[in-house]
Amino acid sequence: MAIKETFYLSHGSPTLSIDESIPIRRFLESWKEKGCNQIPKSILVISGHWETSVPTVNVVHGNNETIHDFYGFPQQMYELKYSAPGAPELAKRVKELLMASGFKHVNTDGKRGLDHGAWVPLMLMYPEANIPVCQLSIQLDRDGTYHYNMGKALAPLKDEGVLIIGSGSATHNLRKIQFGSNTVASWASEFDTWLKDALLEGRYEDVNHYEQKAPYAKVAHPWPDHFYPLLVAMGAAGEDAKAELIHHSWEHGTLSYASYSFTSATN
Repeated sequence: MAIKETFYLSHGSPTLSIDESIPIRRFLESWKEKGCNQIPKSILVISGHWETSVPTVNVVHGNNETIHDFYGFPQQMYELKYSAPGAPELAKRVKELLMASGFKHVNTDGKRGLDHGAWVPLMLMYPEANIPVCQLSIQLDRDGTYHYNMGKALAPLKDEGVLIIGSGSATHNLRKIQFGSNTVASWASEFDTWLKDALLEGRYEDVNHYEQKAPYAKVAHPWPDHFYPLLVAMGAAGEDAKAELIHHSWEHGTLSYASYSFTSATN
């Protein structure tokens, strides 16, 4: 069973795990109707919260540990668990595909579990925690095209029933958060609109070079960690893939929860 789309989901704040007022929470809870209506064989998550020097996949035999990689939040968040099975066969396949596509050094990690960029959205999307999950890291010292090509290498996974999810945030500047504000900052709005237009118009090369092409790129993303997962998901869908905005909302005046699907032209 092939999976038709790849996805980029904006997970925003870790409080998404407990705060029912965050609009994307309702969208993720209805994922099986509004997102991917197929049950995947396994799930690959590219999260903005796992950075390594070379591509690395976690090879977990048994259930994934839940990593609480955030600080100063309510205690109940540290008690949440998402013990989805590991996906060692998928991890092996990811490594094979990357190396066959010219990524010479690909590592495995047998101890790492799921960071909150993976388990927070997944606990809402698949609360049963019964679908095998593995993660793939990003490399902050590489550029957008590198991550797009990483996605292209992983494209065969869709035909093998794997759901590919890039997890980040469409805008991500924690120093400029306006807590409680209902007014969207102009820089955030302009970047978010540029991204939407570029994706929906299929200008993927512009998106790969967003730092040069987009307005307020370095303000919206001082670091590319939450943007690179989008490029992996985009690349995995193919050059002629059609992008669709599947959710859009704001929090704290600067955090865009814009989320996208990418449907391959061959499907």
